[in-house]
Parts: sequence; C-alpha cells; structure tokens
Amino acid sequence: MPTSMLSRYTAVLVLLSPLSLVGCGGGGGAPSVRGPVGTFQSAPHIPNQPLGSSAIRHVVVIIQENRSFDNMFHGFPGADSASSGASHHGNVQLQPVDLASLDDIEHLHGTFEAEYDGGNMDGFDQAGVITPPHKPSPRGADLPYSYVPSSQLQPYWQLAARYTLADRAFQSESGPSFPAHQYLIAAQSDNIPDGPDRTPWGCDAPSGTTETQLNSSGGLVPGPFPCFSYATLADELDAKGLDWRYYAPGLHQPAGSFDAYDAIRQIRYGPDWTTKIRTPETGVLSDIAAGQLGAVTWVVPSAANSDHAGTGSATGPEWVASVVDAIGASPFWDSTAIFILWDDWGGWYDHVVPPQYDLMGPGFRIPLIVVSPWARHGYVSHVTHEAVSIVKFIEDDFGLSSLGQADARADNLSDCFDFSQRPGPLQAVRVTVTPAELMRGGDAPPDAQ
Repeated sequence: MPTSMLSRYTAVLVLLSPLSLVGCGGGGGAPSVRGPVGTFQSAPHIPNQPLGSSAIRHVVVIIQENRSFDNMFHGFPGADSASSGASHHGNVQLQPVDLASLDDIEHLHGTFEAEYDGGNMDGFDQAGVITPPHKPSPRGADLPYSYVPSSQLQPYWQLAARYTLADRAFQSESGPSFPAHQYLIAAQSDNIPDGPDRTPWGCDAPSGTTETQLNSSGGLVPGPFPCFSYATLADELDAKGLDWRYYAPGLHQPAGSFDAYDAIRQIRYGPDWTTKIRTPETGVLSDIAAGQLGAVTWVVPSAANSDHAGTGSATGPEWVASVVDAIGASPFWDSTAIFILWDDWGGWYDHVVPPQYDLMGPGFRIPLIVVSPWARHGYVSHVTHEAVSIVKFIEDDFGLSSLGQADARADNLSDCFDFSQRPGPLQAVRVTVTPAELMRGGDAPPDAQ
C-alpha cells in the first residue's frame, strides 16, 4: 500500500479512538452521560428445534467487516430492502458505491445512537464521513445512504440464492468491531460499547490503554484494560474435549486487532494460544486440504479481504467463496454448517428499526448467510435473529451450557435448516481472483473500528 494511504489510516486510528470522538464515544475528561437508547423490550419467543442430534459436526463462522443489510443486499429477491431512507434534510435515494471505495463512515456506539435517533432512523446523515486527504466524497453527508451493486457481490448473492439468507439478523450490540467480535465468542463484551484506544485490542495492548464502558444508566465511564476473564465458547468446547480453531491475521498485521481471543486472559496466556489460534488466516485453506477442521472454526479475514470500507479492495467476496469452496470440496461438507456474517453495520444505512433488549443493543441489521447441505435451499428467513444466534446454535448443536449472556435470549437459527432433506454437493462458487491476490494479506488496513 502507498505510504500516503498508510498515513491516512494512521490518522483515522486517532480520529476513531473512542476517547477522542466527541459525541460518538465520550470525551477525554469527565465521562459523558446518556440515557438508554430506547424502551427496552423482551426478545421474542421463537420455538427452537433441537439441534443436538443433528447432522452438523462442524460449524464454521466467517466474519466479514462493517456492512448493513441494505448496503449489501439491496434489491435481493424476496428480501426486505430499501431504495431510500429518511434524513434530517428529507428523503434520500440510495446510490451505488463501489465495494473498493476509499471512503469510510464513523460507526461507534454514539454513531448508532445518532443514526437510530430514538427509533426514527433518520440520523444517518449525522455520521462522520472519512475520506482520503484532499479527495472528499462526492456524496458528502449522504454517503451512508449507499448500496454496493450486486455485480460486485456475486459470490455472496449466489450463496444466498442457493441456501439461506436472513433479512432480520441484527448485530447483538450497537458498536463497532471490538464488541461485535466479543459477542461472537462470549455473547458479551463486559458492556464495552466501542473499543480500546490503542492496538492490539486485547491483553497485548500497550500499558495505559483505555476504553469506555456503559454503566447501568447508559452513561459512559472509564472502562477496564481490555484483558478479560469471562467465559467463552472456547472454554466450553475445551471442557467437553471438542476441538476449535480461530484463524486470524497476526496481531500486528493491519487486521490483527480483530482477533477476539487476544482479549480473553485464560486463552491468551494458556495453551490454546499456541495450538488453537492460527495465523495467518489463510491457513484455514491448507488445514482443510490436509483433512483438519475443528468442531467450531472462526475465520477472520485480512484487511484487504474484509469488505471493510476504505481499504480500496474488493476481494472479500472471492475470499469467502474460496473458504466455502474448500469446505465443499472436502469430506467435511456433509457435516458442516457455515455462517457468513458481517460483524457490524459500518455506519451504512438500514431501514429496519432494531429491537432494544438492553443498554448494548441490538444494533442495526447485518447480512447473515447460512450455507450447508442441511440449510434450507432458496430461503429468505424473516425470523428475528441476531449475531449471538450463532453462539446459541453452537451451544445447542454440541450440547454446551449457556454462557448466560445475550445467548440466553437468542434463537438457534433452526428455521434456517431442514434436516429431513437429502444433502447434495456444493455447487462451487466461481472465483476469478488469483490465489496470490487472496493471499496478499492485509496491505490495506481498515480504520480503528
């Protein structure tokens, strides 16, 4: 990546620090205080089918970055998407934006509050737009009202059309990547709504790293050093003797901060760190080819393959397709469920009002694709799901105990499966990017969140 672009992202790291963005994460002095985002409600009761006797013996969670449902699946047949959205200056038509655009949008917890606007969903023009130096976005404040053309997302649209796409899946909290990734391993983030002010985001963070935390009134107060001891799925899998793997870029790579287990003390300083945390993330392809796949596998991409706005790269769909194709061509296919999701909404517009279960969220809709020979084919799920529904699925499928956090309210995605059908082979997704391009790693770093 050109030095000038690296400098831009260094500046963005400072700009998006939760302690430096006034109104989107608190100031550096006295903690800001804000009330609850909305009136809290109970999660709907959704009958879950038992999964413990299912054919699924391998679960793969592929975590992409920062896209709302309306941004990625605009106009998908049978799905609920919008062509326009409300703003403070009237109705705005959604316009196409390249997946490889260099423009990014603020997407902290405070950004969510501004965009949500008490349920009015008209504050997306209030989000800050982050653009390359001397090249402001032609959309200006209306940039969040954008969608990526389907022609740039064909692997995702193909998989969604063949298997299951959920159009009512919300991120379980209302912040950026740090808490979002914590919810995918622990169904909580200790009420941390944003992220640490320095990288790496975890036990390896520099001394003095700070972050904010929501108190019981919804106010922002100083939070702990980002090295936690709460229970995770990894702990429960270990206790049951089940193998798991977490594939991510190295901690000091541009996307290395997205390694959620670096923030879990017992994993970071235990034997799992050297045996279960796998870097680089591309090792998932060679491990599958070698006949190795854990009971539960998380796959975190490089920055270039992440779909994160501002990277200047559009290889995310091809990267995901390469992982799915590898599983489809392996002996694991018949016993695997693949969940593809985007960790947070990235500031992009979405028209569906998210439910509010607690101080942390849920946040806006994110895309969720379920790929498996046991997934319902050609199905759009309109059932209310959230990111931790994947955690609940893993718990129910492998007979694990509940973590007792957001997973306790979530459904287990059972409507997305049909275990009475005869499993068939995966129809491979055509990948046009060369392996060398996919393997180039994170040479286009995302912003701090």
